[in-house]
Amino acid sequence: MQFMKYLVTPAAVAVALWFPCLNASASTVNEANQLAREAIQRTMKDLRIPGLQIAVVKDGQVVLSESYGLANVENRVPVTHATLFPINSATKTFTGVAMMQLVEAGLVELNAPASRYLDDLPEAWRSIRIRQLLGHTSGLPDIVDQKGLIGGGSKRDAWKAVKMRPMDGPVGDRFAYNQTNYGLLAQIIAKQGKIPYEQYLAEHQFAPAGMPLSTFGDSYDLVPNAATIYSYSPRGTMARDDDNRLSRWIYDMPYSLWAGGGIQTTADEVARWIIALSNGKLISAANVESMWTPEKLNSGADGAWAAGWPVLQTSPNLQVAGIGGARAAFFVYPDDRLAVVVLTNLAGANPQRFIPQIARLYKSP
Repeated sequence: MQFMKYLVTPAAVAVALWFPCLNASASTVNEANQLAREAIQRTMKDLRIPGLQIAVVKDGQVVLSESYGLANVENRVPVTHATLFPINSATKTFTGVAMMQLVEAGLVELNAPASRYLDDLPEAWRSIRIRQLLGHTSGLPDIVDQKGLIGGGSKRDAWKAVKMRPMDGPVGDRFAYNQTNYGLLAQIIAKQGKIPYEQYLAEHQFAPAGMPLSTFGDSYDLVPNAATIYSYSPRGTMARDDDNRLSRWIYDMPYSLWAGGGIQTTADEVARWIIALSNGKLISAANVESMWTPEKLNSGADGAWAAGWPVLQTSPNLQVAGIGGARAAFFVYPDDRLAVVVLTNLAGANPQRFIPQIARLYKSP
C-alpha cells in the first residue's frame, strides 16, 4: 500500500521557475483557456507526465475540459474524457460531504463522540468527536505504516492491532494525518446511512452530481477505462537509470479504507460534483460553509483541515482542496467562484504545486 504525500523531481523546479510568467489574469475566459492549455502541456513535458485531465469551473460552468497524453504507456492507450484516475486521499472530501449529508438528515452530530455510533471502540477512543476524526485532530494511532496495513495485512488483524496501540497524542491537541480516522468514518456512514459506504456515495453524491463513471478500486481491481499509474521512483535495481526510468506504481487501497482514498473518477465528473456542491444540490450553503471551516485545536488555533478538506488559506479569500497520491488534486476558490481540477497518472506529478498558477489566469485583476 502506498500512502505517498510528495515526490519532488528536478523537473518540478523547472516548472516552478517557468510558471511565474503567468502571474497576470487573462482578460477573457478564452484567453485564460489558451494560456492554461499551453501551461499544462509545458508542465507535462517538463515533469514527464504520461497522461492528464484538467477541468476548470468558473461561475458555475465548466469552461475548460481537456485530456492529454497516454492512459497506458506500454499499449499506447490515449487519455480520453472517460479515462478514470484514482484521486486517493482526495476521496476524503467526498467523505466530508457524506457526513454533512447525514448531519442534515439528523442522523449524525459533528460534536457527538464517535462512541455514540460505534460500540466496539477502546476506552481511550470513546470521547473523540466526529469533527475531530474529519479534521485529523483525534490523536489516534495510524492503521497503516510504510508497508501497508499493520498487524499482518488483513483488515481484521489491522483493526485489532490499531485498537491495542496507545494514543499518538491527546485528543484535539494537534493535527496529525492518518487513515484510522476515515476508516471509522466509513463505518459510521454505513451504520447511520444503512447501506455500505460506496453505495451511499453512489446514491447521494455520484448520481445527483452527474458522475456515472465514478467508482472505487486500486491497482489490483479490474476497473474498465482506468489509467495505469506510473512513477520515476528508484526500484533498487542495478540499472544505471534505475532512479530515472518510468515504471508502474502499484498501490493497494483496502476496502475498509475506501473512505480515505478509494475513488476513481474523471476531471469532468469532479468538476460537476464541485458545481453540485456549490449550488446546494448536495448539502445546504450553510453546511458547505461549516464543512470548510478549519477544525479548532484545544489551544484555540486552527487545524490544517476542515471536515474532510485541507484548508490552504482562510484570508483574505478562502481556499480549500482535495489532494491525493501525489498525482491528483483539485482546488476550490469559493470567493472567486472558481475551481481547478487536475488528475494525472504520475506519482510525483504533484499537481497541487502548479494548480495555483493555473487558477491565477481565471481570477479577476
